[in-house]
Amino acid sequence: MNATVGSPRILVLRALGLGDLLAGVPALRALRRAFPGHELILAAPAELAPVAEATGAVDRLLPASAPGRAVPSGLDWDGPPPDIAVDLHGNGPPSHRLLQDLRPGRLFAFAHPAMPQIDGPRWHAEEHERRRWCRLLAYYGIPADPSDLLLPRPGEPSPAPGAVVVHPGAAAVSRRWPVDRYAAVAAALRERGHRVVVTGGPGEEDLVAALAREAELPDADLFTGGLPFTRLSALVARARAVVSGDTGIAHVAVAQATPSVTLFGPVPPDRWGPPDDPRHRALWHPGPPGDPHGTRPDPALLRITPQEVLAAADTLPLPDLRPAQSAPA
Repeated sequence: MNATVGSPRILVLRALGLGDLLAGVPALRALRRAFPGHELILAAPAELAPVAEATGAVDRLLPASAPGRAVPSGLDWDGPPPDIAVDLHGNGPPSHRLLQDLRPGRLFAFAHPAMPQIDGPRWHAEEHERRRWCRLLAYYGIPADPSDLLLPRPGEPSPAPGAVVVHPGAAAVSRRWPVDRYAAVAAALRERGHRVVVTGGPGEEDLVAALAREAELPDADLFTGGLPFTRLSALVARARAVVSGDTGIAHVAVAQATPSVTLFGPVPPDRWGPPDDPRHRALWHPGPPGDPHGTRPDPALLRITPQEVLAAADTLPLPDLRPAQSAPA
């Protein structure tokens, strides 16, 4: 990083989850290139500090979060107003107002009819998340490449090198494929000679245990409680493949160029899916729009069968075995 004490400061708001931050990496790197002498501060949940560091674009994380992906009620900002504030959180107006309250020199944000004083581009609801934020910056004259999303290989060794990682959880039940189907896939992969390990986030212990019981997986191949990012990244980076729903670990697989099969529903892959790359297979059965925060598995997701997942896994190439490296400067 080129920022020094007393440097002008950029504040970027993206107080969301792991997958959200990884989808914002191209925009963060574009800001870093455009303003190499600025200190770039990311307002995001404290637990994402290792992710922010791995991007090579962020100087400091300002802890900020709110329940249910809402806009934080305030920011613990100190010192003079930021020279530039960037709203990568949403289309406003709450996120716009949160940044405006800091009186930044400039605010980069999407236009909103309730805030006519902001001269920004129009929000397109159907746009892919990575392209959305790159388009925002392009409006302000900052070129950004949506494909600039790979993270460095972690130096930490994998706890299960060469395994297929299966992740049955997701923040919302509507994005959770039934656990018995994941178990069927895991059992079939083991029959084909693959080691299968299962990961789960905080509070997903019962989900992981149910999958392991049905697929007859040993306890040594279960990683529950939410692995720290450095360990999760090492596991994914050296995995044979990742099989999951549309959740954070799918974005880690993309960031590490690890082959993946991602099951989509209710949100289609043209909004949150992987790039067009033979390493990644996105499974999706089009249907009426669903609730990404719903309390029942979405019908589109339920139309995906274990046979489809296994067939997709069979088409995946071998993983990228790039050596470990430091984060980009």
